[in-house]
Amino acid sequence: MPTITVYNQEKQEVGTVELSAEVFGVDVRPEILNLVVRAQQAAKRAGTHMAKTRAYVSGGGVKPWKQKGSGRARAGSRRSPIWRGGAVIFGPQPRDYSFKVNAKVRSLAMRMALSSRAASESLMVVRGIELPEAKTKHFAKVAKDLGLNQALLVVSSKSETLDRSSRNLPGITLTTPENLSVYEILKNKQLVLLEDAIAPVQARFEKKGK
Repeated sequence: MPTITVYNQEKQEVGTVELSAEVFGVDVRPEILNLVVRAQQAAKRAGTHMAKTRAYVSGGGVKPWKQKGSGRARAGSRRSPIWRGGAVIFGPQPRDYSFKVNAKVRSLAMRMALSSRAASESLMVVRGIELPEAKTKHFAKVAKDLGLNQALLVVSSKSETLDRSSRNLPGITLTTPENLSVYEILKNKQLVLLEDAIAPVQARFEKKGK
């Protein structure tokens, strides 16, 4: 099992903790991570783009001029795509960009993402963060002491104090084990786990990985 140092909020060593090899010691396969991240990003797309086809362009109910004798090219409708203000050929239409990824693959990708942070020494475990009040300046001091620049902070449960004090700091993202995503882990250079968040993270992904 991987063993990692536990720090307090002043970045003083206060002990060690053993992490599950099933969650934090998995071999990383970039193609799996790529697949799951693409699926997560695709699911966020609204897909509401649309260009007007002939069915949606106004006008065109009357033939612009007679078929023969005018000397001009034949025309049957002002909605024609070759006319200014006419329809668009093969334009974008509303669609669903999401695609399915099996639950076991999603779970595997999450364990790979966590393992990649552990292997690259970008994972930090903090015993706890206590703030006197929900002020940005208090959390900014803790972030500075811990050396956090672009970090994803995982807490065991939602904390109003931590949420309000960290939301205005650029580069700091707060989340919980149930909302953890592969994209967020890979997007941030640092992953910070509060010590009491390790158990729910491991329980969630050990269970699905079996």
